[in-house]
This record gives sequence, structure tokens and C-alpha cells, in this order.
Amino acid sequence: MGSEYFHLVTLRGTVLGAILALCGPAAGADHAIAMYGDPALPPDFVSLPYANPEAPKGGRAVFGNTGGFDSLNPFVRKGTVPWQFRFWAYESLMARSWDEPFTLYGLLAESVETAPDRSWVEFTLREEARFSDGTPVTVDDVIWSYETLGTVGHLRYRGLWSRVERIEQTGPRKVRLRFSEENRELALIAGMRPILKKAQWAGKDFTASGLSEAPIGTAAYVVSAFDAGRSLTLRRNPDYWGRDLPFRRGTQNFDELRIEFFGDQSVLFEAFKAGELTVLREYNADAWDTLYDFPAVRSGDVVKTEIPHNRPSGMTGFVMNTRRAPFDDWRVREAMLLAFNFEFINDTVTGGVQPRITSFFSNSELAMRAGPATGAVRDLLAPHATELPPGTLEGYALPVSDGTARNRRNLRQAVKLLAEAGWTVQTGQLRNTAGQPFEISVLLRQGAGDMKAVVEIYTRAMERLGIVMTTEVVDNAQFAAREAELDFDMTTFRRDLSLSPGNEQRLYWGSETADQPGTRNLMGVRSAAADAVIDHLLNAQSREDFLSAVRALDRILTAGRYVIPIWQFDIGRVAHDRQIRHPGNFPVYGDRPGLIADTWWYEAE
Repeated sequence: MGSEYFHLVTLRGTVLGAILALCGPAAGADHAIAMYGDPALPPDFVSLPYANPEAPKGGRAVFGNTGGFDSLNPFVRKGTVPWQFRFWAYESLMARSWDEPFTLYGLLAESVETAPDRSWVEFTLREEARFSDGTPVTVDDVIWSYETLGTVGHLRYRGLWSRVERIEQTGPRKVRLRFSEENRELALIAGMRPILKKAQWAGKDFTASGLSEAPIGTAAYVVSAFDAGRSLTLRRNPDYWGRDLPFRRGTQNFDELRIEFFGDQSVLFEAFKAGELTVLREYNADAWDTLYDFPAVRSGDVVKTEIPHNRPSGMTGFVMNTRRAPFDDWRVREAMLLAFNFEFINDTVTGGVQPRITSFFSNSELAMRAGPATGAVRDLLAPHATELPPGTLEGYALPVSDGTARNRRNLRQAVKLLAEAGWTVQTGQLRNTAGQPFEISVLLRQGAGDMKAVVEIYTRAMERLGIVMTTEVVDNAQFAAREAELDFDMTTFRRDLSLSPGNEQRLYWGSETADQPGTRNLMGVRSAAADAVIDHLLNAQSREDFLSAVRALDRILTAGRYVIPIWQFDIGRVAHDRQIRHPGNFPVYGDRPGLIADTWWYEAE
């Protein structure tokens, strides 16, 4: 009898444990997850440190873009979408605090749990989570979103899916992803995928929606009106499900967000001066100092706000397509860098105020150190020494000119390198041994502004070397298509990089995606050294190990001479209507894509 009683109690305990596992958060579940260390905010935090929980709701903010748009689906390759749209109208299971290197807090998910080695991650959905049409968010929606984006979505979403061994429902509101490789960051990446409504796309082609309909999301803002290619208006949903979450207190304060589109930056600026726009980001320090002296600024109706940050510089400049000659030769790429008279161009275009980007992670502790590689950095690079271009191990720095228009010394070095690569002047033009001329084009987006001015100066230096360089200016749709098909010699390039680089580095510089249409690896990096170092940083067990890996990667990319860097955006510069206010305490990442729409507000006088 005692034995039967024991088995009965055991059975009841097992059943009760199973019920608790299905219905309640697991003992190891938490409100947040950090890449390294612990989250800065406790479970009972009131609001994000850079938000004002007392901010009033109301008013509108009007932004300006150049070009146009022909799609409202930001999750597929096809079409051109306003870049702000996916940041304003969609949410994920967890969301990032921009005041920490890489920490996520629960949004659609109330909790997150991982294995000690992060080989799996499990999310518990909030019971109150709703789509903008009022229907509940289910585990089925989550699984469908991951599968759909991972298979037919934009390339940026496919990397995670290729590393998911299994995704399954483990409770009424629980979903677990098990990963197929050791990669500690995957648990965080999994929390950042947008969640869309499965039922919306029953019997429809998700990849062909265009302007016919926007994917239904869960965020506070929904499309209220649009004029194809001209304007897009989003309204705050009064029934937004998450308005009382601590993560949302003091955020999403505007009743309306609107984007107006213009042919080029100069027309956009005039529209701002005329009061048609209420917010404008300025990326040129000289323009900030000289052009923002119109009557509305002098009267105080327009306010100039500068936003500091501590993130890496990232890379901005002109990328060379190494898949095609002549840029498949590092000597040619170094010659192009030598001919790019940065000091003169910077002085001409920005007044010489903005410092140059010196490497991909410059302006941060992640940046490569000057001089020869040492210690753990050298250990990571040494096995690949024979494939690395000169300077990677020995030390590399970008060419510096004398600041004059002639740039004679650097041009002489460029001529020497070009000759070594088989390019010499024949009948007044630079040609290779087969007599083919050195002719290249630079692909620019309509409204490129400063970049067009830079190319005009650069073209004159090319002429002195006997190189024919032409400029192709195309509209947004053509630019997106050409970029996706890798149909360019050189084009503009921008990669924001974080204080916690991870899996996105494979998308940016990994060999696996180098030749795929739509790749983020625009330059076509194919480097076993880069691949190995990225793998190492993804599995780093200590902060020191992680730093060494990033600094080694910075050396590989910088000495690879893939991009001609221009100036840093060392601070954010935002001009805005005086009735648009901000908290004043900015996050460590500074002005991010969603900062203004998320944490600023309108306050009528």
C-alpha cells in the first residue's frame, strides 16, 4: 500500500510539474538577456534611462527623405521601402536598450530562458500582446514569422534561420528555438525578429505585396495614408496593447509620424526652412555651422540639438567591387586610396571639421591598435599570414595627403602601384597589358548630395592618373536593384557597427554570402581569415577574448582596402521645431534610427 501511495504522489507531482511548465514562467526565466554580464535594469524598472516617463502624448513629427518608395513590405528583397518604416511599425519578442552594448528586454515576450551554453532559447509570450487589428499574438504567428522570414524574407533574416535546428511550441504561450551550432549570440538575435500575422497571408504571396498592403504588426504606429513615392503617414494606435509596459513608458509619444519625399537634399532642406518638415538630420558639420542661420533659427522657432555617442565610427565611403577587375587586385585598391585626397576633400566639403574614419571600429575600444599586431590578435592572424594583404600583421594606416589640391606625393605612389599591377599610361590613358583602358563608374543614389560633390573632386584626380571615371545617378528603385544584383564598380557605402558586433558580421563580410544577390557583403570579401575570426568572436567566453577577435577583424577589413573611407559622424545633429522636445539624457549609442520617433515628444506652447 505504501508503495502504491508513493507512486500516486509521484505521478501527481509529475503531472503538476508538467502543468506548471506549460502555464507559468520557468524558474530560470528572466525579464532580459545580455550578451555579456547582467542586464543593467532590474525586473521592476520604471522606464528606459533615456526616456521621459512623464512625456505628453500628441502632435506630429514630419521627416524628409530623398528619392521615393514603391513598397510597404520591409521584410522582402523586392521593392524600395521608406527606411524608417520597419523601425516604427513592427515589434519583436524582445527589444534593445540603446544604453547598453547589447541587452534585450521583454516586449512581446514577458520572459526569456536559455540553456547554460545558450544552445536553445525559450520565450514566453505576454497574454496581452496584440496585433494592430486587435487579434492576439500566438505562438503559431511567431513560428510562421521565423519560418517565412528565414526562407523567403530579406537576406538579413536568413542567417539566423540557417542556424536553427528546431523551432517548436512548448506551452500555450511558449516557443523554443534550438540551435545547430555553438554561437552564444543566437539567443539574442532570435529575440529581435519581427513578428507578423500569419492569417493575413493565407493564400497570398508574401514576397509580392508591394503597395497593395503592409504586413500587420504589433507596434504603436500603423499606416493611415500614403501617396506612392511622395509621402507616408503613420498614426499612433489608440488601442496599442503595450502602452503601459515599463519598456514603453515615455516612448511613442507623437500621434502622427509623416515622411515627405523630395528629389534631392537641397530641395528637402528648403522644405525644412519653409516649415514643411519639423525634423531634419544634418550630416555635414560645415553646413550645420553655416546654413542653419535662417530666420526660424535666429528667432528660436527651430532648435539645433547635438547628440553625442560612444559607438564605433562604422564605415562610410565608397566601396570597390572586388568581384570584377580591376578591383580584384589590392594594389589597385591601394592606388585608389592614395588618389583620394581626403584632407583636401574634407576641407572643401565639410570645412575640415569632421574627423576621418580610420578603421571600421574606430572611435571605440574595439578598434585595431596602431603598429604591428601583438599578443592574442597576432595569434588569431598568424595562421592566415600568407593570404593577408600587406599591412595586416605589420600595421596599416590610411594614406594621408599634404592637404593641397595636387596631392603629388600620393599620386606618384599610386602610379607605381598601378604599374606593378600591370596598368601603365598608353596614348594618354591608363591601360593594362592587353590594351584595355582603365574605365570605372560610380553608382550614386538620386539626392546623394555631399557624395556627388566628393566624386566630382575625385574624378579630377582620376584624370591625372589616366583613369576614366564616370558617375551614374539613378533613382531609389534602380539603385536598390543595381546594388542587390551587385551591378556596380564603385558605389556609396554605409555600415553602422555596434559595441557588441556578432552574427551580422557574417552578413557584412562573410564568404558564405559574398556572391549572393542582395548580400550585405557589397565589396565581395572572401577571406578565410575573416571567416575564422568572426567564428572566434561569436564564441568568445571572455571580454578580453572578444576584444582581440574584433581588433583582428578590424585589421583584416581595413588592410583589405575594400572601402575608401570619408568622415565620421562623430555626433548626431538634429534641427527641429521648438515644440518638439527631448529628454536631454541620450543613450550611449546616440541618435539611432528610432530615437526621435520613440523618445521625443510634441509640447504645444
